[in-house]
Amino acid sequence: DQPRSRGLGDVYKRQVLAIFFANFANAGGGWTQPKGGIYLKLSEWWIVSNQHYTDAGLIDPNTTSGIFNTSFYGEYGITDRLTAVTYIPFFSRSYMNNVVSGTTGEVVIPGEAINSFGDTDLSIKYALNKGGLIRTAATLTLGLPLGNNSGGSQGNLQTGDGEFNQLLQLDASSSFQIKNTSIYGTATVGFNNRNKGFSDEFRYGIEVGAGLFKNKFWLIGRITGVESFQNGTLASESNSTSIFANNSEFTSYSVEAAVYLTKKFGVSASYASAFRGQIIFANPSYSVGVFLDLTK
Repeated sequence: DQPRSRGLGDVYKRQVLAIFFANFANAGGGWTQPKGGIYLKLSEWWIVSNQHYTDAGLIDPNTTSGIFNTSFYGEYGITDRLTAVTYIPFFSRSYMNNVVSGTTGEVVIPGEAINSFGDTDLSIKYALNKGGLIRTAATLTLGLPLGNNSGGSQGNLQTGDGEFNQLLQLDASSSFQIKNTSIYGTATVGFNNRNKGFSDEFRYGIEVGAGLFKNKFWLIGRITGVESFQNGTLASESNSTSIFANNSEFTSYSVEAAVYLTKKFGVSASYASAFRGQIIFANPSYSVGVFLDLTK
């Protein structure tokens, strides 16, 4: 049976957001939903950053900035092999604090904020096999540029990157039981085709989860990464203190805990940070959410 961890997190949403969101493995790794199966999640994800990784992998300070995403995540089993997945950040807030002179204390650049819809993902996932020790699946994700990629008076506030991308992902998963503990593991690789001058990306990840107390409590750990092919034309430095910059790279880790309060309803929380990075925020992110598992 498929572990009930799938969809519990939100790391692998979109572009370099993957470093912070807690759902790098979409829709349960190599497993798909059964026909008619439904999983829904409402979550809040945020990062507040006063430093970023440079293109040399060093950490530099920046004006304190942040982004908050209120999102809906859903899975639906079209057939036993085919699952539709969607991620919709229906309210996204991006802001930056005042830039203050270190000598006079005067405000050099006033702080700003924008509120808008965010970049949205639509995915279709197909189970390559339905039995055996290892389950495999392929996922095609279309990234829709519905967010604002040039907000604020200086055009440097973003809730999206403004480009339409196509991500092809392969997952391989396995699960087993040790006494009363359910354990699963997933390995992920993917290729993200981007346009509008953004470089293409290679993505990878490993996820391990354990279900305790009759699978009412799940503890999940992930290591995920993005490597840029450096084949775009957009300047990397155009918005280096943003999660939407070009040629961003990272290797990150995240932990997530999810609790079923009833048979179908539960809550989750996650934390994510990076071992190393390039042209991306260098602060951790957080997420909390509530989910409804109608497959159970």
